[in-house]
Amino acid sequence: MPTYNIIQAVNDALKLEMRRDANVVVLGEDVGKFGGVFRATQGLYEEFGSDRVIDTPLAESGIIGTALGMALYGLRPVPEIQFADFIFPAMDQIVSEVAKYRYRSGGQFSCPLVIRSPYGGGIRGGHYHSQSPEAYFLHTPGLKVVVPATPEDAKGLLVSAIRDPDPVLFFEPKRIYRAAKGEVPEGEYAIPLGQARVTRAGHQVTVLAWGAMWHEADQAAREAEQEGIDCEVVDLRSLAPLDLDTILGSVRKTGRAVIVHEAPRTCGFGAELSATIQERCFLSLEAPIARVTGFDTPFPYTLEHEYLPRAPRILRAIRETVRF
Repeated sequence: MPTYNIIQAVNDALKLEMRRDANVVVLGEDVGKFGGVFRATQGLYEEFGSDRVIDTPLAESGIIGTALGMALYGLRPVPEIQFADFIFPAMDQIVSEVAKYRYRSGGQFSCPLVIRSPYGGGIRGGHYHSQSPEAYFLHTPGLKVVVPATPEDAKGLLVSAIRDPDPVLFFEPKRIYRAAKGEVPEGEYAIPLGQARVTRAGHQVTVLAWGAMWHEADQAAREAEQEGIDCEVVDLRSLAPLDLDTILGSVRKTGRAVIVHEAPRTCGFGAELSATIQERCFLSLEAPIARVTGFDTPFPYTLEHEYLPRAPRILRAIRETVRF
């Protein structure tokens, strides 16, 4: 199998799906001849032409509105929002229109589009290039939200997202776009949405994470092992639909949970996970559920490495949870 980084895996998935289905089109700022700001769409314009790889004006609401119209007329658009921080001008289109179309049409119309967007900090991008907006969209019924952590998952999950009959937000952790490398199967394969991945089996504490934070959680778990602490690490992969069976099964086994995400703490997805675990696993819990998150501040430029949850901060939470 070839070794890809996440950018290469995303590019491979787009090429394969565009070759398989002539209705798959890509649109966004600089996605054409330039190949995208991170080169995720490199080579698509040359192979599929300007009718299927479309450069757009710098107008996010227009990009999503156009993709919505394409989807309703039978295409499978994959719009790119260049940075997730810029998705907010398209919020009304996504929340009020894209997410609601199946419900408001009584099931007559679906809206098969995939909004790809790099998200998260760690590249010294400052306030407008570093945010993690997944919680805003998880509050909206009708949307699926997917966050891969590895190249193999990025390709397989993106294939499933493009084939899904309903809208999917596909947030790509740009901090590890090129840093995360791994073997990726050649040709077509799909990883079903809504299936978490237990990446490390353990019996003392469950660590839940996604995207770039999964790598920090895995590092913390390996360091905890040196101290005799046995962690189970779960990569959620899909936040909606959520694989509750895997999450709850793991917490019932270990009796403890540490949740990691880089978005701000208040009303982050960790709060929803914590409430669900408390409701469903109360009698199994041996310690309070811990959250290791970003802070309730605007994303800081000079202090981003202090802001982002790193393995040492996660390791402290693991120790405190196990020793409670």
